[in-house]
Amino acid sequence: MAEGGFVRFGEADEMRELIAALKAVADENRVRILWAVRRQELCVCQVVELLGLAQSTVSKHLSILHQAQLVESRKEGRWIYYRAAGAGASPAVRSIAEVVCRAYGRLPDSAKDDKLLGRILKVDRDELCRRQSRASALPARK
Repeated sequence: MAEGGFVRFGEADEMRELIAALKAVADENRVRILWAVRRQELCVCQVVELLGLAQSTVSKHLSILHQAQLVESRKEGRWIYYRAAGAGASPAVRSIAEVVCRAYGRLPDSAKDDKLLGRILKVDRDELCRRQSRASALPARK
């Protein structure tokens, strides 16, 4: 903070990044996503399978994490892959991701996610997406 209590322009940007990252990790599903992408890239359909949520909901969570610079994405054909943020993210944002993953790693749910993710990664990605597309095309039950 500059003299007189004013925040300098660059510091204001850093503060916004910090607040966005903290808000982004204030959701259990987004913490689980960070945990899952900490070591490998995942396509959206794999994250959908892990969380057991609708694709649109998972996409929203991924968008929030991406806007907060906690994850990076790349498109390959019709697939979008997500991975943990790299050197392009600010040190504060990378630190938040590390702390959150370290804390989640101490919880029993992290081991469950690791086990489930291991099974998901053994399934052919194309088949996983086909299954999800068929399931979403089914009429809703009343």
